[in-house]
Amino acid sequence: MLLGLALAVLVVSVGITRALDAYGLLPIVPRSAPVTLLFLAAVVLGAGVSFRSRLRQLRERVPGARPVNPLMAARAAVLAKASSLVGAVVAGWYGGYALHLLTDLQAAGRREQAVICAISAASALLLVAAALFLERVLRLPPTPPEELEEDQEPEPPIPHP
Repeated sequence: MLLGLALAVLVVSVGITRALDAYGLLPIVPRSAPVTLLFLAAVVLGAGVSFRSRLRQLRERVPGARPVNPLMAARAAVLAKASSLVGAVVAGWYGGYALHLLTDLQAAGRREQAVICAISAASALLLVAAALFLERVLRLPPTPPEELEEDQEPEPPIPHP
């Protein structure tokens, strides 16, 4: 789904940037765009590493292991889902913008803008990867049959990609 979303946005981005360029209204991508995306990826990755460590300690029954607050885990799961979607959209947008700029690198400033767009798209893909990692860390295991109540059916196992 994320790949399809990124490709759809890429196609739309190429069309919009061509139309804007025809009128001389092509916006400038700030140099801070990839830095911001990398910062967000680092935050999401840090949350994933932290949750993975805490959950491993609980699973291995390490003395002094702090329990995971379910509300914090739910918020982190929402952050992961939103980050993966936003990262896919941003990667498609900047990827399309970079593809359009590659058509004429001789014009003033286009080479620099193409590089910034390409780095931004790569940074957005890192954000998607970090978000998918956090989602995987926070995945709940299926409930064992012995812990189910009489009227409940066992959950099907979660397929691993």
